[in-house]
Amino acid sequence: MKITIVTVGKIKEKYLKDAVAEYSKRLSKYCKLEIVEVADEKTPDNASDTVERMIRAKEAERILKYIKDDACVITLEIQGTLLTSEELAGKIESLGVQGTSHIVFIIGGSIGLGEEVLSRSDYALSFSKMTFPHQLMRVILLEQVYRSYRIINGEPYHK
Repeated sequence: MKITIVTVGKIKEKYLKDAVAEYSKRLSKYCKLEIVEVADEKTPDNASDTVERMIRAKEAERILKYIKDDACVITLEIQGTLLTSEELAGKIESLGVQGTSHIVFIIGGSIGLGEEVLSRSDYALSFSKMTFPHQLMRVILLEQVYRSYRIINGEPYHK
């Protein structure tokens, strides 16, 4: 299975880069992992709804360039479905059984995802009703995908 994470913005902090590198290394045993960073747009303070929509549309255009027609797209959204780690593992496993060979997870920028990306999404996933920095969310997502593969393979994991 190929897992692609498309994310808006770069990671600047070394400790987060180190965590991404560690989980990427661990995941290499289970899947082909690709992380794609697309440029984020500067959002002015007190931006109007129209300006925010335009920013999301620009970021969406960049994101959609990396999505192949046959990929299963899972967007990370606050209003998405909350899953346990076991349920996420089941989702990944069932997609593979159904013949999906490529899952694309999408992490939006600071003001969320554009309508163009949301309409392409096959599944909206939420990790919490809370908002997390997108750089940290990348680490959390990688950890949960790694945990999913451990569960799928019947290997020990911390509950």
